[in-house]
Amino acid sequence: MSRIGKVPIPIPSGVQVTISPEMAATVKGPKGEMQVPTLGNVTIKNEDGHILVLRHSDEQQDRAYHGLYHRLLTNAITGVTEGYRKNLEMIGVGYRAEMIGATLVMSVGRSHTESFEAPPGVAVATPGQTAISVTGIEKEKVHQAAAAIRSICPPEPYKGKGIRYRGEKVRRKVGKASAK
Repeated sequence: MSRIGKVPIPIPSGVQVTISPEMAATVKGPKGEMQVPTLGNVTIKNEDGHILVLRHSDEQQDRAYHGLYHRLLTNAITGVTEGYRKNLEMIGVGYRAEMIGATLVMSVGRSHTESFEAPPGVAVATPGQTAISVTGIEKEKVHQAAAAIRSICPPEPYKGKGIRYRGEKVRRKVGKASAK
């Protein structure tokens, strides 16, 4: 049995979980509403303020879906209560970002500026000139948007310039050795 899947998921106060006959869960909370559809390989039950995810058989696919749907429901509950945030920082001379309307405009050492439109359900903010914050209730969308911003100018290994996640360690390479 899946170690993750067999643990009951506690439902915090202020969160409502509705389960449809097709085994799709709708999670409503203070930050919004999310739906978690299932393929029918598991049964979802709401009992005594906890959600239980039960699988139908011991087949490989059912065991895989057991842990997957448990984690998707846990992420949905966390998203509607606390939300998700991914912070990025820009390292380099002249690197800066600013919000113009709903568009993130960045100067990353090129002759032109780079822009990024946030997808629906994701908010992008610039708390500082070299700091970018991506927030939202869906973990997958927040992390995908942060990865798209980082891919505009990923950190390079020689000087470390570029856009990186806050706290990310970049492996540095030694430059050319001087001729003797």
